[in-house]
Amino acid sequence: MTGFIDLLITIGTFAGALMILVFIHELGHFLAAKAFGMRVDRFSIGFPPRIWGIKVGETDYCIGATPLGGFVKIAGMIDESMDTEHLNNEPEPWEYRSKPVWQRIIVITAGVIFNMILAFFIYFGLTWSNGKTVLPVENSEGIYVSEGSLLEEIGFENGDKVVGVNGERVDYFEDLMNPEVLTVSDLSYIVVRDGQELTIPVATSYLDSIQTRGFLDQGLALPSSISYVQPGSPAAEAGVEDGDRFISADGTPLFFWNELVQTIKASEGAIDFEVLRNGEVIALTITPTKDKTIGIAAPTVEILGAERIRYGFLESVQEGYAQTIGTTTGILQGFARLITGDISFRQNIGGPIAIAAASRQATEAGGWNGFWTFTAFLSITLAIMNILPIPVLDGGHLVFLIYEGVVRRKPSEKVLMIAQNVGFALMICLFVFVIFNDAIKYISF
Repeated sequence: MTGFIDLLITIGTFAGALMILVFIHELGHFLAAKAFGMRVDRFSIGFPPRIWGIKVGETDYCIGATPLGGFVKIAGMIDESMDTEHLNNEPEPWEYRSKPVWQRIIVITAGVIFNMILAFFIYFGLTWSNGKTVLPVENSEGIYVSEGSLLEEIGFENGDKVVGVNGERVDYFEDLMNPEVLTVSDLSYIVVRDGQELTIPVATSYLDSIQTRGFLDQGLALPSSISYVQPGSPAAEAGVEDGDRFISADGTPLFFWNELVQTIKASEGAIDFEVLRNGEVIALTITPTKDKTIGIAAPTVEILGAERIRYGFLESVQEGYAQTIGTTTGILQGFARLITGDISFRQNIGGPIAIAAASRQATEAGGWNGFWTFTAFLSITLAIMNILPIPVLDGGHLVFLIYEGVVRRKPSEKVLMIAQNVGFALMICLFVFVIFNDAIKYISF
């Protein structure tokens, strides 16, 4: 039953994000078309068959049975509906094909523009309402690097203090991990080890592993302190108290929370711990449960002096813009790495299942803030995907409009129909590929 509920939550989270993005994208096309006097025959969220709708004026506002996109059907336009009946008649003033090229360009790009605007407003809204919680790198005692981890393979060592990335020192831990940083062609980190500053390059061959094996995150910097002891647990019975810091296990020094967790999970019986409490070292013996737990909770980042930065209205606008540009740059750099073959296409391209899983993870990790942050990221991704010069997508229409504007002659309807069919076939093939790829990665047969 729990698994079924989890599935419903995952589907609901994904559907909610997708519906928002599709609605905003199609609203852009719709408003631009109406602004230039074009007749809009249908505004659909989801693809046919139509399952519900209402007609207001000349437009049918409806919901389709295939909830993986949407479309605005503009009179006189050759689009994914493949409707060519209008070609038998002379252009009417309200039709798309009768309007100047510059107006049609605005209509075609309006969906992408609206998706970018949505991302900006999400980032702006989150910043203005919540501010940002950041962890100064100077407050970190270092990071935990476990044996056999990706970090160890790259060249990090336990206790390294990461202070910069790509040749520049940073103020906050979050600046080490944003998409714009991770997708550069020559990723490297600056660390302080035994008082010496070193540069650790990250080879291209490791980029695919970052997603599957984990990389830098705030949790690696958490010390081996605890925030809470569960009543009746092995730790409570041994005398552990909230706020204690575990400093050794069976004589081996402990520094980090993840190090403490791994020690407990690897235990074969009772463990002799030393804990630090109010400057005093206390010896305690704890026997983990069969599930290899002792009933303690991790410290929060506040223990490292995490700061909440509050922004005014104008500062939030600037921060929202900066986050939008940074995320867009990161995604574009990621696409460039895909095209050059630096990172795996199969590993880094996801379909509905992958997106649903990612949206659920983001929501679980960050609540509504996580949901909206992921929605902003997805909105930018959708904008970039739609502007690619592939027939059927907005970018494909834009290519033909630019051609028309340059040579002062429209492509023939036959050419447009062939392009639409080819583009549609390509998109079907891509959709089948990503579904199959998702199934391999996320579904156990």
